[in-house]
Amino acid sequence: MGKEQYHYCATCKHFRVLKNNGNIHYFCSRLKYETKPNYQFNCWDPKEAVVKIMQKRGVEL
Repeated sequence: MGKEQYHYCATCKHFRVLKNNGNIHYFCSRLKYETKPNYQFNCWDPKEAVVKIMQKRGVEL
């Protein structure tokens, strides 16, 4: 079990959920475009809570 298990847009600190008129849009504030929670990009920067979980489980960043 490694970093790959956590490396998704939804776990990145740049991931945003925008709700507008009943619609939900997922957006990357760093890349400036729409994304999906399960997408992966090389610029991944995990949220602090994800970093703590990974450290607790002995996964290297």
